[in-house]
Amino acid sequence: MKKNNLYILAVAVVSTFVLAACANLKTMQKRIDELGAKAEPNPLEVHGDSVEITISGRFPEKYFPKKVIAESTPVLTYSGGEAKFKMQGYQGEKAAGNFKDVIPYKAGKSFSYTDKIAYSPSMEESKLELRVNGSMGSKSASFPPIAVADGVITTPYLMKADDKVMFAADQFVRTKSFTTEAVINFDYNSSVLKPKESSDADMVALAEFFKQVQANPKMVITKIEFQSYASPEGEIFLNDNLAGERAESGKKALNDLVKRNKMEGFLAENLFQLNPKGEDWEGFRAAMQASGIQDRDIIIRILEKTSDLNSREQEIKNISKTYVEIQKDIFPALRRCIIRVYYNQEGYSDAELKTLSSSNASVLDYEELMKAATLTEDLSLKASIYKEAQTRSTADWRATNNLGSVYFQQGKSGDADAQWTKAYGQKKEAITSNNMGVATRVKGDRKKALTLFKESGSGEAKYNQGLINIQNGDYASAVNTMSGYKTFNSALAKMLNGDLSGASADLGASGDNSAIADYLKAIIAARGNDTTGVGTHAKSAISKDPSLSTKAAKDLEFRNFRDAIK
Repeated sequence: MKKNNLYILAVAVVSTFVLAACANLKTMQKRIDELGAKAEPNPLEVHGDSVEITISGRFPEKYFPKKVIAESTPVLTYSGGEAKFKMQGYQGEKAAGNFKDVIPYKAGKSFSYTDKIAYSPSMEESKLELRVNGSMGSKSASFPPIAVADGVITTPYLMKADDKVMFAADQFVRTKSFTTEAVINFDYNSSVLKPKESSDADMVALAEFFKQVQANPKMVITKIEFQSYASPEGEIFLNDNLAGERAESGKKALNDLVKRNKMEGFLAENLFQLNPKGEDWEGFRAAMQASGIQDRDIIIRILEKTSDLNSREQEIKNISKTYVEIQKDIFPALRRCIIRVYYNQEGYSDAELKTLSSSNASVLDYEELMKAATLTEDLSLKASIYKEAQTRSTADWRATNNLGSVYFQQGKSGDADAQWTKAYGQKKEAITSNNMGVATRVKGDRKKALTLFKESGSGEAKYNQGLINIQNGDYASAVNTMSGYKTFNSALAKMLNGDLSGASADLGASGDNSAIADYLKAIIAARGNDTTGVGTHAKSAISKDPSLSTKAAKDLEFRNFRDAIK
């Protein structure tokens, strides 16, 4: 009988506990709204491809029984699925759980936690609810879900893919400067013209050159110099005079050449410049070095150590008596007057380059093709010109890089990547690093792309860094790196960073009149609580792109302005 009484007592105790547990959980369910649970932000926002939330609230006094354990899980529900944030556990002062967050029964306690999940487009229309499960002993209960936020704002995804690609500049020089020359040689200690000198091959070639200039208006002679010398075996004073006389003789030889070819009046006197140099010591040293004289290096060193000109002259005389090759092969070539003609040649005009690049590109050299490509807005023609430029023997990384940039503008990102990779391999510099960064960003590797943009350091690369900063949710950095530009994206970055007036200014200065630009203006107006502006810009955007009507109808940026955008 005693044993039965103990059994009955045990059952009673358990029953009482179960009833108490049920009562406690039911009481918590009824008072669930007293938690004041809320989410920040509300609506949620996509931020760097993630949706981050902070859930906060407070367990009120005498709410959380001492032996209760509760699990709280934020869940984002949307059409076709749901995404759970991390579960946060709480327990009463005497609960047999392992949660660190213990809630005092009498005093209550505030709670707050943060978590994020990866964003997917289906989350744009969604609800965030807080699901709480409580347990006490063997009894458990699911509390009614607490609605804490509506949907996800996806405005950062308005970012345009307007990566700044870079073209390498051409090195085309329209007016090029050249020289051509002929040499008149003289006998020892003489400035008298020798008849055979006037008919030498170089003088004949000079006459033909003058005829070419006469026939070609793009060739202009700018100066004719008569640079004359004496060999260094005579007296210095006499050699100086002799060099001057040889310059005059060279001038006479040229005038005779012009007359013989019936080109009188072709060369103006003010083109002539006499430039006698005296003894040609440098020429002597160069000729000795190039000669086959066995002791040439010793001779040169001896003469270089002799600083006094008269002494050096005597040494040359002494040496030349020993080495007959000097008298025979070196001195004669130093007794001369060089007739040097300076002239400019005008290259193709822009109009000629444009015509030839599309009709006869084979006649153009590398730099002419590089220039011609800049003279057309036709991307297909640009591409063909850069392809032609790549075939030239003097081609470098620039044509390859620029072809890649044209492909990118044509939407051929794969072809652009191939060309840019080749150019980057040929030369790693600001332009190629930037363009490789663009290709890398487009492929989704933001980290590597950032490294390449920093390696470039160009203004374009900094702007492109801003695109990645927007994607990563780092709007302050985006504003900083895009500071040199006024574009849709710089406006977007400023708006996301809280600078509405700066965003409006950038958008106005961008010259962007697209539908999506008007849509962004409407969002700026909404964030500034400008109902009129929302209506004006949203309607303008929809008139340009009717598909934006559907987007605007569910966009939480306009949750308080539904009537304005109808």
